[in-house]
Amino acid sequence: MAFDVARIRGLFPALGDGWIHFDGGTGMLVPEQVASAVSTAMRAPVSGPGGAFPASQRAESIVAAARRAVADLVGGEPDGVVLGPSASVLIARLADTLSMRWTIGDEVVVSRLDEEANIAPWLRAMNRVGGKVRWGEIDIENCELPEWQYADLMGDRTKAVAVTAASGAVGTRPDLAPITSAAQQAGALMVVDATYAAPFVPLDMSILGADVVVLSAQSWGGPAIGALVFRDPDLLAQLPPAALSPEANGPERLELGPHPYPLLAGLIASVDYLAGLDDSATGTRRERLLTSLGSAKAYQESLLDRLAAELRSLPDVTVLGDPMRRIPALAFYVDGRKASDVADYLARQGLCAFADPGSCGLFEALGIGEVGGAVRIGLAHYSNGFEIGQLARVLAELP
Repeated sequence: MAFDVARIRGLFPALGDGWIHFDGGTGMLVPEQVASAVSTAMRAPVSGPGGAFPASQRAESIVAAARRAVADLVGGEPDGVVLGPSASVLIARLADTLSMRWTIGDEVVVSRLDEEANIAPWLRAMNRVGGKVRWGEIDIENCELPEWQYADLMGDRTKAVAVTAASGAVGTRPDLAPITSAAQQAGALMVVDATYAAPFVPLDMSILGADVVVLSAQSWGGPAIGALVFRDPDLLAQLPPAALSPEANGPERLELGPHPYPLLAGLIASVDYLAGLDDSATGTRRERLLTSLGSAKAYQESLLDRLAAELRSLPDVTVLGDPMRRIPALAFYVDGRKASDVADYLARQGLCAFADPGSCGLFEALGIGEVGGAVRIGLAHYSNGFEIGQLARVLAELP
């Protein structure tokens, strides 16, 4: 494996701002090749699809290439890739579309581990149809999502199961295999939000067992583009269409309006960037993605271990949870301090991090609001050991 973090840092012009970025949970910085792809596409003549002239054909080529790139990332089929402005918008659109055929008494299963983007749309859908929401609860000690509970959460009326592949708040990667098995037995649609897992873990739809995988390119330094990947593209033909055009087929049935073609060009470049994280990776793009993300996973695991150890060594700092499988994200609080004050202090020292008041979602379930909230730390491909040391030093000097 050849994950050279110094080389990777050189791909990000924004790192020249002098700040240490632990804000990866809201999206990584943009690599130069992605920004260049967007600006180049904006200078080229691109029109709407369906024409016999080059500008129109270029638009069709960009869309097709974007679908192939996303499919390569998760081991899916291009015909099953739905593109849209963000993961949250697409999840809401999927929930709205599916619920058109649901009725009173139908059920969906969501989890406390998920972000609001993969919870709120399902709650709204159930409110509209008079359905019921069941919750996968977390273990508050280690922030794991016990898989054994899902067999009891599902039944004949379960229509969909929404769960994250990894938490962007505490890093937990739940064991999805038992959950997908229970969903299959119940005949429910399995929707896996891979927004936070995709930048750090090699993904394979056949292993995940998901019917739909949700992605956000911003999470790995791509443009503001989201995607739904259907394991079986034929399923799209069975859904009520959301498209404006009555002639829409395949993934176009869940797409609205014209595509932002320059951003799709950036999406393609961002997947190529992921495939090149390990500069020794060879083969097809799919093969290079598996190699590169495997290398990134190994590098990030060692970095996260150091980060967790450094923070736990500080007397007033409490790291939330200790899951067995995780991505490089965690949260902590400082005894007697509001998280917002700690985040402000870090910013004054040149470190970017976000505070969560703990008033909703996962942190509410953990009771974090009672201790003043939590500070979220999200590592990125360009994070290094020096930055971890700086965070620990700055927190140790907290006045």
